[in-house]
Amino acid sequence: MKLNLPNKLTVLRCLLVPLFLVALLFPADTVTACLCAAALFGAASLTDFFDGKIARKYNYITDFGKFLDPLADKLMVFGALLGILCRFDGIRPYFVWVAFIVMTRELAVTSLRLIAAGASGKVIAAKMIGKIKTVTQIVAILILLLEPCAMAWFGYTLPVCSYLAMLAMTVMTVVSGVDYFKSYWEFIDPSK
Repeated sequence: MKLNLPNKLTVLRCLLVPLFLVALLFPADTVTACLCAAALFGAASLTDFFDGKIARKYNYITDFGKFLDPLADKLMVFGALLGILCRFDGIRPYFVWVAFIVMTRELAVTSLRLIAAGASGKVIAAKMIGKIKTVTQIVAILILLLEPCAMAWFGYTLPVCSYLAMLAMTVMTVVSGVDYFKSYWEFIDPSK
């Protein structure tokens, strides 16, 4: 199968996830690890932005892309959440709950999409709140990756930005999840 440019970018995003994990987990120096991991996560996030933009602009939307793009997004976010859990002891007691909420929401929504697609052959389209959730998750993960650098450079010890980022990510994840479940019920029962 020949891949178009958006699908190649999506595949690249999948391939960047293990590189991100290696960059975050293996260097002993936290600043080096965080900077390298943030750069790779940022690059992966940009592929997410560009693949959708190019696919819509040039009508390169394919079934393969519809399947792989959300999967690549989940791999990217799940990889980042797990890597952060492994690397950062200080925020782990709180972040484990954030990661659990995010992963539960993503798996539940993916499951509902599959059920809806199987039942009707139609895909529930992503809504703006889902896109805002994704941007919030990306920004929050970048903050979580970069704040240890700021703490090392500027000498502060309480990761306030990371805590605020975790809160924002959790709130947007829950709100968008509730909205998606509501859309699902309206999708399967059009009388509502």
